[in-house]
Amino acid sequence: MDGQCYALLIDADNVSARYIKPILTELSKYGNITYKRIYGDWTNTQHSSWKDELLKNSIMPIQQFSYTQGKNATDSAMIIDAMDILYAHDVDGFCIVSSDSDFTRLVSRLRESGKTVIGMGENKTPEPFRKACDKFTILENLLSEQTIGATAGESQSLGRERIEDEVVQMILENQDDNRQTGLGEVGSRLVSLHPDFDVRSYGYNMLSKFLEEFRRIELVKKGNFVSVTLKEDRGRKKDIDRYVISLVKDSGRNGIELSVLGNKVYEKYKDFKIGSYGYSQFNQYVKSILHMQIEKDGTILKAKYVE
Repeated sequence: MDGQCYALLIDADNVSARYIKPILTELSKYGNITYKRIYGDWTNTQHSSWKDELLKNSIMPIQQFSYTQGKNATDSAMIIDAMDILYAHDVDGFCIVSSDSDFTRLVSRLRESGKTVIGMGENKTPEPFRKACDKFTILENLLSEQTIGATAGESQSLGRERIEDEVVQMILENQDDNRQTGLGEVGSRLVSLHPDFDVRSYGYNMLSKFLEEFRRIELVKKGNFVSVTLKEDRGRKKDIDRYVISLVKDSGRNGIELSVLGNKVYEKYKDFKIGSYGYSQFNQYVKSILHMQIEKDGTILKAKYVE
């Protein structure tokens, strides 16, 4: 995204001033920051910590008086400015920094106009706002462990097992199309599925290190290309293969119904998953075994042993 221009709009009512440097550093990875504006009631003493950061970081404060007690007047000012910037056609994307779900519709509208929207907010940010963004970054993850007491990741709701299942599914889909699964593709697709996905939530600073911890996945490097593949437990597979062969042989020349064979395998190996060996269907797994053959007997599929 080098060379792209972004408008940074910060909701001072819902974000702490301690995040400003990490915010600017993170956004600089995506492109140039051409607008830097922050919205709040600057007569309010609770924003005093922000005032010290504005001049140092060339951020323009936008005054918005709180006309009604308990109402956040900052929202409307940010929305109006965002639409003005949108119609000026001089940015490629927006970075909306807030922990408030009230900006969800604004984010959707900006994306409908073809703009990339990066969201940033604290861990408490509601899910609708996170999901509306192209990419959402949890601000606690941008601070050092010393600053936040190493608590990042404890409140994340996206479980590792679910992520592993999704990566395995990506690999299987690509195998069906005879394609390798690159590390970059995995990262992009995980963010597409979960805009708030960030390996820093799990205590890692690299996606590769995070994926290496998964039981069913391994990384293979060839030159500059890193592929993500299924980790095959060869010893266990040989054991399962021998069991399948013995069942098929014992069934005689007529073979054994594939459904019956599958039930016996799953009964003996409770955690058996064909996806762990690179297959999406049980009959594909059986055909991968030497001397195994699948034949159709009417409407029934049977496995037979062929010398």
